[in-house]
Amino acid sequence: MSIVRVTFLGTGDAFSPAGLNQAAYLIQGEHTAILLDCGMTTLTAMKKYRIDIASIDAIVLSHFHGDHYGGLPSLFLQYKYLQARKRPLVVAGPPDVEERCTRLCAALYPDALGTLPFPVSYVEMEPEQQLAVGTAQVLAFAVPHTQLDLSLGLAISLDGRKILYSGDTGWNKDLAIHSQGADLFICECTFFSTQLDTHICYQHLSEIKDSLAAKRIVLTHLGEEVLAHRHELKLELAQDGMQIELN
Repeated sequence: MSIVRVTFLGTGDAFSPAGLNQAAYLIQGEHTAILLDCGMTTLTAMKKYRIDIASIDAIVLSHFHGDHYGGLPSLFLQYKYLQARKRPLVVAGPPDVEERCTRLCAALYPDALGTLPFPVSYVEMEPEQQLAVGTAQVLAFAVPHTQLDLSLGLAISLDGRKILYSGDTGWNKDLAIHSQGADLFICECTFFSTQLDTHICYQHLSEIKDSLAAKRIVLTHLGEEVLAHRHELKLELAQDGMQIELN
């Protein structure tokens, strides 16, 4: 069985505490590479950590906050002017993903992105919808975060491994359900003790961690508050550039 590699390109929240990059996670199997979210620092991180930018088959977005999809225009510029990408790219996300992404790109680089030299397929994902990307299957489910748009958690199956990504969310029982059989749970943890309906805090997570069945839990989307208590934490914290190999 082949190795599935997960690279944490960005592990901070929207405010980049302690200089952390914004949300982006690269999942690479034997024949398929998927980028989960694409914060504004994603292209910088990929170059810093010597990631083959052309290897990405799909970008799957959890929601439309800038620290989760604001890096898309820069990635497209790279593909147009420096990588000469020709093969297709899938961009999937909540409803209106094509309009939201093309409007963002047009606002930042209206001339440069007028005509891309590669085909882009936009796929709208609804809760409980499964998307096939190469040899991967991506299952979306609704999570409580944004008020005006749909926010998604994502369960990815690739080369016999299962990876659960919470996206940005308050705690909900579906995370525990989807953690069943997961080799890795990439779980947001923005706060230490502050409890909101739209984000997870460490104290609550530590209380219910026994309900999670994932083999490994790594906390990400880290905010100033949780980082201030990092030496008290007993659950694993992600770091920018960290790589996990799932055998």
